[in-house]
Amino acid sequence: MVNQKRRPTPQDIPGQQLDYPASQRDMTPQPDSDLSNYQSANKLQNQVAIITGGDSGIGRAVAIAYALEGSEVAILYDQNDQDAQDTKEKVKEIANKDCLVIKKDVRDYSNCEQAIQQVIDRFGRLTILVNNAAYQMTQKKFEDISLEQFRRTMETNVFGYFYMVKAALPYLESGDTIINTGSIVGKMGKGMLVDYATSKGAVHSFTKSLAQNLGDRGIRVNSVVPGPVWTPNIPATMPEEKVDNYDTDGIMKRAAQPEELAPAYVFLASEDSSFVTGALYDVTGGQLAA
Repeated sequence: MVNQKRRPTPQDIPGQQLDYPASQRDMTPQPDSDLSNYQSANKLQNQVAIITGGDSGIGRAVAIAYALEGSEVAILYDQNDQDAQDTKEKVKEIANKDCLVIKKDVRDYSNCEQAIQQVIDRFGRLTILVNNAAYQMTQKKFEDISLEQFRRTMETNVFGYFYMVKAALPYLESGDTIINTGSIVGKMGKGMLVDYATSKGAVHSFTKSLAQNLGDRGIRVNSVVPGPVWTPNIPATMPEEKVDNYDTDGIMKRAAQPEELAPAYVFLASEDSSFVTGALYDVTGGQLAA
């Protein structure tokens, strides 16, 4: 029997504010993404995955989990070179697999095309697309959401997902999977995250609609819907007083660690979920939408 790992409580997370984009290295405590309690079972043998936003947080944990399950892994990231290299090293250290690291901004369709082509050139195929890259910035007053912020949020969180699917689809076949990262705030809203919550609501609808559109091709499309997760976006985009004791809104009264989300992405990419498509798969710690 595997011993249950102690997870940080809100009392373990002090108020802190880091410049955007924050590095996982600079967070106190650092997010837990080593999957030291994870029991792999070769669920993704002979698969090839690309994970956007794979340099840190949920993306890093998913990259490690997929590699542990036997998949070839590529990560796509935009800015934080050190975090991306840390992910590459962790994949090698923990799963003994190489990780293809690609620096591109998903807001540009040609970048998405080039990223997919690099995966094809390296591995010869693509079977799993994980759309996980996201941008958020909190604002207390609606008037403080600039046009630039709104545009960046939508272009990263919605356009970027569309672009990656558009670029990847020519290489996906029956049995392959697309997994989008949604958010509980896309179901319930969030006053200080108006544009982000709006974008995640769009991701949920995109997931369901795309699943219907691609169903005849045998390509399954689902979305993991996280609640609060301790990732670099939190201290980089939230006021220090909101980071302090983060987060007590759910039934479990704490934020998730990134590695607690990774098994859901494994499930949705594997044959274990062969009858699941168009689903919004909640992993929220009991933070419930109305």
